[in-house]
Amino acid sequence: MTIPSISEPQSPSAQRPLTAQDARTLALAALGGALEFYDFIIFVFFTTAIGQLFFPPDTPDWLRQLQAFGLFAAGYLARPLGGIIMAHFGDRSGRKQMFALSVFLMAVPTLLIGMLPTYATAGYAAPLALLALRMLQGAAVGGEVPGAWVFVSEHVPDRRVGFACGTLTSGLTLGILLGSLVATAVNKVYSPAEVLAFGWRLPFLVGGVFGFFAVFLRRWLAETPVFEEMRKRHSLVKELPLKAVLRGHVPAVVVSMLLTWVLTAGIVVMILMTPTLIQKLYGIAPAQALEANSVATLSLTLGCICFGLLADRIGAGRALGLGCGALLVATYVLYRGLGAAPEHLVPLYALTGFCVGVVGVVPTVMVRAFPPAVRFSGISFSYNVAYAIFGGLTPLVVTLMMKDHPLAPAHYVAALCVVGLAVAAYLLSLGRSRFAAVSTL
Repeated sequence: MTIPSISEPQSPSAQRPLTAQDARTLALAALGGALEFYDFIIFVFFTTAIGQLFFPPDTPDWLRQLQAFGLFAAGYLARPLGGIIMAHFGDRSGRKQMFALSVFLMAVPTLLIGMLPTYATAGYAAPLALLALRMLQGAAVGGEVPGAWVFVSEHVPDRRVGFACGTLTSGLTLGILLGSLVATAVNKVYSPAEVLAFGWRLPFLVGGVFGFFAVFLRRWLAETPVFEEMRKRHSLVKELPLKAVLRGHVPAVVVSMLLTWVLTAGIVVMILMTPTLIQKLYGIAPAQALEANSVATLSLTLGCICFGLLADRIGAGRALGLGCGALLVATYVLYRGLGAAPEHLVPLYALTGFCVGVVGVVPTVMVRAFPPAVRFSGISFSYNVAYAIFGGLTPLVVTLMMKDHPLAPAHYVAALCVVGLAVAAYLLSLGRSRFAAVSTL
């Protein structure tokens, strides 16, 4: 199936301006995404407390911490399955239904985690129940992220897809910042003993309640015009959507997986790992590192929107290339700059966080790469499988590399930026042919 080049408008609607309805759709989608990502990520900020409460008290500290992180990782392993199943029905039955279902499936386990009995009360049933709920969270977020990208991109004018995807991605990253701020507040208000007694439950209970609020808000969203048009014309995919993706759109899958790898390098290394890494490498105080990380995450949310706007203005391929080049430079400036002037941590990290915002271009490329009939399944399979693999391996690879190369985090991100530049060059080569398409090569 042939689709237009990513640098070309796809329909006459490309020329219409954003309407108030478009703005409301973007706002509700981004808000729901932020709340859902908060629910998914809040776990990582309380792994120490969870390790103490959900495993036998005579377990060594290192093992309890490892087991707690194992529960966190289980959510990532469940993402592909949940994403593929929800994408199947999203391509066959409608985007809106799955968009609402994903946030509901996140709200329920988040609320239940906040109510779980601990090991002292339920024994081994406690960590097993936590594992099951964590996997439900993973399945939910596996459908949420690609589903949200598809939903907003099919609502707005074609020439605003970059802005829509960038705005949605900024909402997801805002959820990370929200989780960090809530965790910081809980640990400041309550003593360590009070956090273990009840304080750790509060972020999950609040997240569950807000999750149900997001479900209510999404009731006001309408099905996407693209899906309604396909249903009206009886052009919905007849066979298994994933089968159609793997049979006819392998190049699009490869490009999407490579860009997801670039995305994991930016988010996992520069946002999630760097606060801990710079403490070890440069002796920066934990509180200072976390404060700078909050600023960097806020810069990331702004960067996603700015790079999305840039993709609409100059094309996704050029925006991706410029962003990857900027991130490559900013990463080395941060890691080398801290060695010479650690007092400049906040501005250096803020600049790097903004450049990580190039990840806001990634969904724009994915949306353009797959035709509407299998778009949800194509993006969901590519993104979730690649994220499960690369997101899981990245911390291990970077940690092992640091034994011999202290600047390994910067080297790793730089290498992936080169991958991003290569993909950008490939996309620009497609743009020279008006009817070229990633999915048909």
